[in-house]
Amino acid sequence: MIPIHTGWLMVAILCAVFVLRCVWVVIYRLFFHPLANIPGPRLARATHLYAFWYNINGGLFYLQVQKLHARYGPVVRITPSEIHLSDPKNCEKIHFIGTRYGKDPDFYGAFGTKTATFTASSPDVHRVKRSALNPFFSRKRVLELEDIVQGKANKLIERMREAFKSTGYIDLHYGFRALSVDVITDYAFDNCYGFLDEQDFGVAFFEMIRGFGPAFWFFQQFPAIQDVALKMPFWLAKLTNSALIRMMLHHDGSRRQIAQVKDAVDHGEKGTRATIFHTLLHPQATEGHVVPTVEELKDEAYIMLAAAADTTGNALTIATYNVVRNPEIYTQLTDELKQAFPEPDGTMDFVTLEKLPHLTAIIKESLRLSYGVPGRLPRVVPGPGAEFNGHQVPAGTVVSMSSWTMHHDKNLFPHPEKFDPSRWIDPAESKTLEKYLFSFGKGSRQCIGMPLAYCELYVTLGRVFRQYDDLTTLPKSKQELLYHDYFSSYHTEGNKSFIFRRSG
Repeated sequence: MIPIHTGWLMVAILCAVFVLRCVWVVIYRLFFHPLANIPGPRLARATHLYAFWYNINGGLFYLQVQKLHARYGPVVRITPSEIHLSDPKNCEKIHFIGTRYGKDPDFYGAFGTKTATFTASSPDVHRVKRSALNPFFSRKRVLELEDIVQGKANKLIERMREAFKSTGYIDLHYGFRALSVDVITDYAFDNCYGFLDEQDFGVAFFEMIRGFGPAFWFFQQFPAIQDVALKMPFWLAKLTNSALIRMMLHHDGSRRQIAQVKDAVDHGEKGTRATIFHTLLHPQATEGHVVPTVEELKDEAYIMLAAAADTTGNALTIATYNVVRNPEIYTQLTDELKQAFPEPDGTMDFVTLEKLPHLTAIIKESLRLSYGVPGRLPRVVPGPGAEFNGHQVPAGTVVSMSSWTMHHDKNLFPHPEKFDPSRWIDPAESKTLEKYLFSFGKGSRQCIGMPLAYCELYVTLGRVFRQYDDLTTLPKSKQELLYHDYFSSYHTEGNKSFIFRRSG
């Protein structure tokens, strides 16, 4: 039996060793680490808790990173192992077709979707997984299924008509998001969620998605806790953390959605069309490969639903708000639509809509100011290393860029906070700026759903503004338009209403 005083001595020694180790780690990171020469705040260079603090307190690290670039220059060390870049020219060094810059597994592991294409860290693994999904999101496929988008846009117009007759106004914040989720669930599962039919546009679902934002940052900082947390019983999760239970519910909902599709495939049932998951779960579609499991496809569904919940919906919101708040832009757009489509209730096809210069400029400017993902997209530098703005970094370094920083570059976008579609009117200038439009990412890891998103943007905005040339909305301050960064961008609490009325 160890004497009590000896036991306390051992504890004291272990504590001292722990403290000394922490001190050595800090000294190493500040003075001997391969990134020691990269400028940045000492606290950020010493500990990951610097980034965690800003993220867990409102998801505002992306704004702090912007301030750090103003102070330290185009290359800033924002964590002990990660640098952030503000020079847009570096984008082409990292984000290109065939890039060997893989996703940072520590960052993307926080999604809890280990088998999803989106979170695959290896470029080789990603290429194989993505090749199976690409046909379902190709431009050809989107055009074949354009009627789905058209139907949802028409349903939104009906909701607007009903709202203007009954209450005189409509809040489109969740209306646009409902449209986006109804499109993807119909498109991917042949099982539409029907949020456009719900009185509140399915607000509970979107609050659930938003609610696990803090859990994302927590699991990124403490990854060892994630597997345990996601496997705990629901009753226990409810007692611990509301964000965790929301994340678990979303995982479970995605799993049930895939299980329903698998059950239909196993029983030989044929839906109205061959959807993504019906095809992937059909043995004849795998060409000799193993049919994916429900758990594997659950991860794909989880990511698709989470992405659809806010990114496209937010771009639609920003576009509508800014057009209505700028009478000259509003008039140019409605005149253009009336000329192209004389009948307000007539067919408005995507191919014709995307050729309209003012509508196209408005969509690009709306994507610029809605960001998609406002914060960083971490990538791992491949061998033998890389050079950014005169700084050499070794292989294994995490390097990141962000749409917020890129889209606020004053050399590219003068008066970057101003909604100015005229930036995109000149074809030559537009082509140049498009290289730095980072809303969907770039290169091999560019958002797979981009063709579908563009179809939603063109069809929905075209339909809304062809129907209504007299919408009004109250102005919002810069603070009211601020975003929380929970990977996707979310409007702050109390500023999630975008109410529109008719002036007549």
